[in-house]
Amino acid sequence: MAPSTGTYLIRGAAVLGGEPADLLIRDGIIAEKGAGLSDDGATVIDAAGLVALPGMVDVHTHLREPGREDAETVETGTRAAALGGYTAVHAMANSTPVADTAGVVEQVYSLGKAAGWVDVRPVGAVTVGLAGEQLAELGAMADSRARVRMFSDDGICVHDPVLMRRALEYVKAFDGVVAQHAQEPRLTAGAQMNEGEVSAVLGLAGWPAVAEESIIARDVLLAQHVGSRLHVCHVSTAGSVEIIRWAKQRGINVTAEVTPHHLLLTDDLVRSYDPVYKVNPPLRTDADVQALRAGLADGTIDVVGTDHAPHPSEHKECEWAQAAMGMTGLETALSVVQHTMIETGLMTWADFARVTSATPAEIGRLADQGRPLEAGEPANIVLVDPAARWTVDPFRMATMGRNSPFKGRELPGKVVATFYLGHPTVLDGELNTPHPSAAQPAGAA
Repeated sequence: MAPSTGTYLIRGAAVLGGEPADLLIRDGIIAEKGAGLSDDGATVIDAAGLVALPGMVDVHTHLREPGREDAETVETGTRAAALGGYTAVHAMANSTPVADTAGVVEQVYSLGKAAGWVDVRPVGAVTVGLAGEQLAELGAMADSRARVRMFSDDGICVHDPVLMRRALEYVKAFDGVVAQHAQEPRLTAGAQMNEGEVSAVLGLAGWPAVAEESIIARDVLLAQHVGSRLHVCHVSTAGSVEIIRWAKQRGINVTAEVTPHHLLLTDDLVRSYDPVYKVNPPLRTDADVQALRAGLADGTIDVVGTDHAPHPSEHKECEWAQAAMGMTGLETALSVVQHTMIETGLMTWADFARVTSATPAEIGRLADQGRPLEAGEPANIVLVDPAARWTVDPFRMATMGRNSPFKGRELPGKVVATFYLGHPTVLDGELNTPHPSAAQPAGAA
């Protein structure tokens, strides 16, 4: 481990994939950027051949704590996030108890502070207990120490249009955003996978694309009607991309995310009946994958969100019908996006920084995240070796979840170092130490 001097000199990194530059980090800030920088007291990191990017921000992470510590904890999930190049994550509300009160979101926030690997921002539930019957304490969560700005019943759709309208109206008061899990429940009752050719062959109940698209169409119109911010979680179909493109062309304030697995994997993998490929929304067709890539490239889809969803092994190593839905993603997201978007020529590293850092931070209203790598900015930085190749082994990951759909795949790109507010949480591709502020009592600001 390198000494925690508080001063680091990153030498010769290609900033956003461009020309090499030096970055001098001091007291949590990028003190200088330029060529030939020096500082006698600095720990020097040779970054020749590496790409320097702003620390990644995930708008969609399941940390499971409180209540499901058998699947993941804030500690293990944020270790995984740091190794994946993240400096901030938004923790979804479907914990036990549900994060639908100021008390629970403050607990999650405090656990993140105590861990010290990344900035943990709780997502508050839209409805009490995710039951879809009455609004949760949105204002109290917004006013809490956690300063919640994103609200979602993710895993369950807010399917009542009146309730969805009220939520959109309510969050306007504090510049919040409602993140919708778009799934019409009556169209997906008993569904096991994408509705299409493969489901017909396998005899599994199909999950039609229209179940997602109809909710998105309704909600963009509601957002337009009340003048509020809407975020669409894990878009998965070509039709959804077209609806969001239509909405943006009309000036509706909507943002959308795509997961790494929906950028790469198709429903053809379900032929194996391996429950690792069971996810919500389901893996779709190759045509959908291509539409999602195009939508991310042209800005219709704003961000990449992992939907990191770890499960205990017994919830995945069982029959398909009984298996839980979800995949891990924090430690593979960068590599999958490099593979699907950068190596295909659809995006540059600067584009990557936009969809994985700057725009996610803007959606979540995180002032210190997603900032440019310039002097005077917070030193949230990830160094990536784009030439590295590695084979995914879930048993060597920091997350407790072993349900990676990329197991055994060779992927490009590897995180070499992650700096969170000037402190290296990851060095030489390995966990280093949490931010020194983690030594404070849990809950200290």
